[in-house]
Amino acid sequence: MTQSRLRTQIVVGAAIVRDGTLLAAQRAGPVQMRGRWEFPGGKVDPGETDEEALVRECREELGVGVRPLRRIDRDVALPRRPEGPPALLRVWIAELAEGEPRPLEHLALRWLTAAELPEVDWLPADLPFLDDIRPCLEAGGPASGG
Repeated sequence: MTQSRLRTQIVVGAAIVRDGTLLAAQRAGPVQMRGRWEFPGGKVDPGETDEEALVRECREELGVGVRPLRRIDRDVALPRRPEGPPALLRVWIAELAEGEPRPLEHLALRWLTAAELPEVDWLPADLPFLDDIRPCLEAGGPASGG
């Protein structure tokens, strides 16, 4: 397959903020990522907007409704998989709209303050977004910062 035939896969992540804390999700798999921490989310399906994918993925992974508030102004390239197209991660600041998060597809969930962000082993693609999220946490809510 030629490079021109590969369409870039967009992956969305939810930086869910509540009361000055960020929800982090611990990966169950694949094996090389198991135990590391990430923003919940996943692939944008054909015909779906980033926001629609974010809402769908949070419902599937956490059992909650979220409201995307704003996109962090950067894309991060994800490690290339031999069987897949190039992929970019986009992260949205979001707030809970319905329900309490449960780890339906993750090992664990944890609410982190700005000071606690370095305490978990983040996936490399998620790390660049932490500096963008920190001011929002320090200000106490999703509508603040960035």
